[in-house]
Amino acid sequence: MYATNVRNLKRNPSEALRHAEQEPVLILKGNEPNAMILNIKSSLGDISEQLKPALAASLFKDRVMSLGAAAQISGLSLSEFIEHLTQLDIDLVVPDQQTAKELETLDSWLS
Repeated sequence: MYATNVRNLKRNPSEALRHAEQEPVLILKGNEPNAMILNIKSSLGDISEQLKPALAASLFKDRVMSLGAAAQISGLSLSEFIEHLTQLDIDLVVPDQQTAKELETLDSWLS
Protein backbone atom coordinates (compact mmCIF):
# COMPACT_ATOMS: atom_id res chain seq x y z
CA MET A 1 0.00 0.00 0.00
CA TYR A 2 1.29 3.42 -0.94
CA ALA A 3 1.07 6.14 1.69
CA THR A 4 1.39 9.89 1.26
CA ASN A 5 0.58 12.95 3.31
CA VAL A 6 -1.81 15.80 2.55
CA ARG A 7 1.00 18.16 1.55
CA ASN A 8 2.35 15.75 -1.07
CA LEU A 9 -1.16 15.03 -2.28
CA LYS A 10 -1.76 18.75 -2.86
CA ARG A 11 1.57 19.12 -4.68
CA ASN A 12 1.18 16.12 -6.95
CA PRO A 13 -2.27 14.49 -6.98
CA SER A 14 -1.42 12.68 -10.23
CA GLU A 15 1.19 10.59 -8.43
CA ALA A 16 -1.38 9.38 -5.91
CA LEU A 17 -3.82 8.58 -8.70
CA ARG A 18 -1.17 6.59 -10.57
CA HIS A 19 -0.46 4.56 -7.44
CA ALA A 20 -4.21 4.06 -6.87
CA GLU A 21 -4.39 2.20 -10.18
CA GLN A 22 -2.22 -0.52 -8.60
CA GLU A 23 -3.15 -0.40 -4.90
CA PRO A 24 -5.08 1.67 -2.36
CA VAL A 25 -3.40 4.95 -1.40
CA LEU A 26 -3.40 5.87 2.28
CA ILE A 27 -3.53 9.61 2.99
CA LEU A 28 -1.88 10.67 6.24
CA LYS A 29 -2.67 13.85 8.10
CA GLY A 30 -0.05 14.54 10.74
CA ASN A 31 1.20 10.93 10.64
CA GLU A 32 -2.35 9.69 11.29
CA PRO A 33 -4.31 7.72 8.67
CA ASN A 34 -7.02 10.09 7.47
CA ALA A 35 -8.38 8.91 4.13
CA MET A 36 -7.90 6.42 1.36
CA ILE A 37 -7.98 6.67 -2.43
CA LEU A 38 -9.32 3.58 -4.20
CA ASN A 39 -9.42 2.94 -7.91
CA ILE A 40 -13.02 2.47 -8.98
CA LYS A 41 -12.00 -0.35 -11.35
CA SER A 42 -10.63 -2.49 -8.50
CA SER A 43 -12.74 -5.39 -7.29
CA LEU A 44 -13.94 -5.35 -3.69
CA GLY A 45 -12.05 -8.59 -3.04
CA ASP A 46 -8.78 -7.03 -4.15
CA ILE A 47 -9.42 -3.94 -2.07
CA SER A 48 -10.26 -6.02 1.00
CA GLU A 49 -6.92 -7.83 0.79
CA GLN A 50 -5.04 -4.56 0.35
CA LEU A 51 -6.83 -2.88 3.25
CA LYS A 52 -5.86 -5.54 5.79
CA PRO A 53 -2.35 -4.12 6.35
CA ALA A 54 -3.79 -0.61 6.85
CA LEU A 55 -6.37 -1.83 9.34
CA ALA A 56 -3.78 -3.91 11.19
CA ALA A 57 -1.37 -0.94 11.34
CA SER A 58 -4.10 1.28 12.77
CA LEU A 59 -5.03 -1.32 15.41
CA PHE A 60 -1.37 -1.75 16.37
CA LYS A 61 -0.75 2.00 16.52
CA ASP A 62 -3.74 2.47 18.83
CA ARG A 63 -2.38 -0.39 21.01
CA VAL A 64 -5.53 -2.43 20.49
CA MET A 65 -3.41 -5.38 19.31
CA SER A 66 0.06 -6.70 19.78
CA LEU A 67 2.58 -6.63 16.97
CA GLY A 68 2.18 -10.35 16.30
CA ALA A 69 -1.62 -10.26 16.26
CA ALA A 70 -1.66 -7.23 13.96
CA ALA A 71 0.82 -8.92 11.61
CA GLN A 72 -1.47 -11.95 11.40
CA ILE A 73 -4.49 -9.80 10.55
CA SER A 74 -2.47 -7.93 7.93
CA GLY A 75 -1.74 -11.11 6.02
CA LEU A 76 1.94 -10.15 5.91
CA SER A 77 4.88 -11.91 7.52
CA LEU A 78 6.13 -10.29 10.72
CA SER A 79 9.14 -8.77 8.96
CA GLU A 80 6.97 -7.45 6.11
CA PHE A 81 4.52 -5.96 8.61
CA ILE A 82 7.34 -4.27 10.52
CA GLU A 83 8.55 -2.77 7.22
CA HIS A 84 4.97 -1.62 6.52
CA LEU A 85 4.83 0.10 9.93
CA THR A 86 8.20 1.72 9.25
CA GLN A 87 6.93 3.13 5.94
CA LEU A 88 3.94 4.59 7.80
CA ASP A 89 6.27 6.07 10.45
CA ILE A 90 4.58 4.09 13.25
CA ASP A 91 6.84 3.39 16.23
CA LEU A 92 7.25 -0.25 17.22
CA VAL A 93 8.11 0.62 20.81
CA VAL A 94 6.53 3.46 22.74
CA PRO A 95 8.41 4.57 25.86
CA ASP A 96 6.39 4.63 29.07
CA GLN A 97 7.04 5.42 32.74
CA GLN A 98 8.89 2.13 33.22
CA THR A 99 11.34 2.90 30.41
CA ALA A 100 13.34 5.48 32.38
CA LYS A 101 13.72 3.07 35.31
CA GLU A 102 14.81 0.27 32.99
CA LEU A 103 17.41 2.56 31.36
CA GLU A 104 18.80 3.48 34.80
CA THR A 105 19.08 -0.20 35.70
CA LEU A 106 20.79 -0.96 32.41
CA ASP A 107 23.24 1.92 32.93
CA SER A 108 24.13 0.62 36.41
CA TRP A 109 24.78 -2.86 35.02
CA LEU A 110 27.00 -1.50 32.27
CA SER A 111 29.02 0.72 34.65
